[in-house]
Amino acid sequence: MCGITGWISWKRPLTSEWQTIEKMVSTLGKRGPDAFGIKAMHHALFGHTRLTVIDPAGGAQPMNIKTAAGEYTLIYNGELYNTDELRNELKKRGHSFISRSDTEVVLRAYIEWREECPVHFNGIFAFAVWDHKREECFGARDRLGVKPFFYAEKEGELIFGSELKAILAHPHQRALITREGLQELLSIGPARKPGSGVFKGINELRPAHAFKYTRTGLKKWRYWNVKSENHTHNEEETAVYLRELFEDTVSRQLVSDKPICTFLSGGVDSSAISAAAVAHLNEKLHTCSISYEENDLHYKPDQFKPSDDGPWISQMSAHLSTVHHDKVISQSELAERLKDAVRAHDLPGMADIDSSLLWFCEQVKKDFTVALSGECADEIFGGYPWFQREELLMREGFPWITSVQERETLLQPEWRGKLLLADSMIEQSRMIRAETPEFDGEDELTQKRREMAYLNMTSFMTTLLDRKDRMSMAAGLEVRVPFADHRIVEYAWNIPWEMKQLGGREKGILRKALEGLLPDEVLYRKKSPYPKTYHPAYTAAVKHMLSEALSKSQSVLPELFERANLEELIQTDGASFKVPWFGQLMKGPQLIAYLVQLDAWFDMYGVKFDV
Repeated sequence: MCGITGWISWKRPLTSEWQTIEKMVSTLGKRGPDAFGIKAMHHALFGHTRLTVIDPAGGAQPMNIKTAAGEYTLIYNGELYNTDELRNELKKRGHSFISRSDTEVVLRAYIEWREECPVHFNGIFAFAVWDHKREECFGARDRLGVKPFFYAEKEGELIFGSELKAILAHPHQRALITREGLQELLSIGPARKPGSGVFKGINELRPAHAFKYTRTGLKKWRYWNVKSENHTHNEEETAVYLRELFEDTVSRQLVSDKPICTFLSGGVDSSAISAAAVAHLNEKLHTCSISYEENDLHYKPDQFKPSDDGPWISQMSAHLSTVHHDKVISQSELAERLKDAVRAHDLPGMADIDSSLLWFCEQVKKDFTVALSGECADEIFGGYPWFQREELLMREGFPWITSVQERETLLQPEWRGKLLLADSMIEQSRMIRAETPEFDGEDELTQKRREMAYLNMTSFMTTLLDRKDRMSMAAGLEVRVPFADHRIVEYAWNIPWEMKQLGGREKGILRKALEGLLPDEVLYRKKSPYPKTYHPAYTAAVKHMLSEALSKSQSVLPELFERANLEELIQTDGASFKVPWFGQLMKGPQLIAYLVQLDAWFDMYGVKFDV
């Protein structure tokens, strides 16, 4: 994977603005530690940092191609999984290739199909192409939003980048947050609204969208969406087809010139990816997992985390004969890396879920360049409680945010009146739900499940993918997510709920599809989310960090929140906040850690209010 950034201006030539683009590119060095490139054109500057995975010599960027019709320059962050098929098709159409890289395939696909090129891609990507003759920029982002693309457009200029920090490095962009940005941050954070960059004037190109930037301005459009239609396969046919799709996806995503591994939690999704990888590799598979120092002494089962992952990981590693690497993070490291995770994300994130993932990816990177991970299966196959419980399906808002009233009670009275967090959260969910592709003749409950699936795909899933990209790329590690293959998502979208819930089990049809690939006890293990710490030493550490933040005269926290409420959080180890801040895990010390991240974000980015 890589980092991309650019600056287009119709107001003046940019060929002398090397210092600015160099500064923007330098912010993305961790995304691409292996190479650095810049190309200056009259009205455009492109910058690129490269993490080399395939064809070190042939995939250098920015990539430039001249043809009889014109000249084109590409910067690209991603990985295509149908590179060979596309290359063969383009050869038939008269194109010749000088490399094995997917970068050249992307650029020649654009030359051949212009704005239609993204529909030909199977992969994860964000890219921009400059057409020298026409003086216009085309760009696109992958269908599910695995790879990021942020931009700011104003007064005849477009600034863009893989991460917010690249745009903030431009002298024309300030770290301002408006009332709407603050509403978003505090009502649905650490999620974001589709298309939002939180900072004033910064947006995100939404997943499955493309754009063209010309002298007449910026035009954006959606090139893909799921389609609601009748599912024609029976139970057996569905399971067989899903199995074929899944195994084909994993085999495609194992292509790499660099060392590759899988993340293994002992759950169904990561175990299935690891098992499929073993079947397609000609060498021993390496698997990696994370655990927490002395967590076995403090772990307590609950409805969200019914069993510890350790024994299941050991069982799967032994079953598959993998070379396993268990990474154990200390409680002090977990707390200390909270602020590093903010720098990686450019925003407050999922607290120690982020900091542990950042540390884990750094450890994995010591031996590997590419990893496969199990995100997205629960979102597309209905693995969460909010798919199964009718009262959650019928309730407005985001079902993974049950804390909006409690969030409001933390605020200073003045901010409660200004921000109206509950109203903001409801309105944001309504806007997303209204986009859901409908299917005539469905009953209300089925329609609500479609809404919930769409809400998950465009909000909850993108939050997890966003987190995975920032934490992994901050470590220079490429993480691929097989369950985000758009073919699987398209197919799963129309599978009837009774089939998804086959046998009364969450993800029942997926489990049936994977029969024979995993031991039954793993295949039918109850869902268990990403692990977290239960250690009192971590709680003590984040309480101390929050107390220190509150003692600073310049801290934003007392300005936003009532000090007495924050002090009560510290005194009660977070228990005074009765529900998770976000999802199922961000409660107690995780909420305290989130507030530490919020304070650190305002401080390290110099964020100012523009309300």
